[in-house]
Amino acid sequence: MADPRVDAIARILVDYSVEIQPNQLVRITGTPEGAPLVLAVYRQVLERGAHPWLQLGLEGTQELFLAYADDAQLDYIPPFVKDAIEQIDASIGIWAEVNTKQLTSANPARQARRAVAMRPMSERLLERAARKELRWTATLHPTHAFAQDAEMSLREFEDFVYKASLVHESDPIQAWRTVSRDQQRVVDWLSKAREIHVLGPDTDFRLSVSGRTWQNCDGHENFPDGEIFTGPIEDSLNGHIRYTYPACAYGREVEDVRLEFKDGRVVKATAAKNEEFLLQMLETDAGARYVGEFAFGTNRGIQRFTKNTLFDEKIGGTIHVALGKAYPETGGKNSSAIHWDMVCDLRKDGEVRVDGTLFLKDGKILI
Repeated sequence: MADPRVDAIARILVDYSVEIQPNQLVRITGTPEGAPLVLAVYRQVLERGAHPWLQLGLEGTQELFLAYADDAQLDYIPPFVKDAIEQIDASIGIWAEVNTKQLTSANPARQARRAVAMRPMSERLLERAARKELRWTATLHPTHAFAQDAEMSLREFEDFVYKASLVHESDPIQAWRTVSRDQQRVVDWLSKAREIHVLGPDTDFRLSVSGRTWQNCDGHENFPDGEIFTGPIEDSLNGHIRYTYPACAYGREVEDVRLEFKDGRVVKATAAKNEEFLLQMLETDAGARYVGEFAFGTNRGIQRFTKNTLFDEKIGGTIHVALGKAYPETGGKNSSAIHWDMVCDLRKDGEVRVDGTLFLKDGKILI
């Protein structure tokens, strides 16, 4: 029996997140494991009078590519991929992995090289999005692999995902509009902020956001959503941070990450597990050692760590400080092939001061 919550998610993505209009070209990406949501989105795009373009990937192809591709193949991007970025009006990505650890043994240098090759594509997509020429969103379809990472049964994980997505509300789209309105009040308060000072367990740093634009993440580009972020002044971050949770990305878990910054640049980095991978990713390019994003997690429906950044960076009462690429709509200028979100929990013994005013205490926003 089909889960009605899947159709509810599809409707939110199509009608709220990217607001599909007739005759638009809509790219839908996914894998066979996510077929229920992929098909629901595909049908609803058709019902809106738009043109769906489906791209399905197969489990294992990325592992094979990184293992067997030579340098020329790692660097090659087909010209039609570049054309597609210019022509699509919307993009809906659906993640549904069978094995989240399939890239654990991949060569980090080859992963970094491929990321550099793909960088112009991702940067162009974000440029078009910043100019409102293109709408994009990405979400997750529950799988056993994601549930295992979160240490839940599939049923428990499904309930977790759909609760965080607000599909239990009588009108989920209106519920997200309410989230948007409430978060906008905080964005407006932060709009004149100059300096942010963060204190927490093994964490003490300052950064400048003067003149930068705060973004209200309310279910449009990530789904489910719930964060407020900006791009800090590139050379302003000074101090140290200890990330509470493992930094899960690129098929690996890097545990107990500690970074020390001087004038915006990571000058010391350690980890209890996969430290060598962390250090290699920091050498991806010149921008990999600088921060592209500073954010507050605001989704109170997400309160536990799942080893999935889509949810973990949204945990209400946390912050995340991402290494690498900045989003152009914030005014951030850092450029990199990577964008690596890492989460610091401030729900116990944490505080944030904005221009000297106590803004957040033990995970609760006070303004």
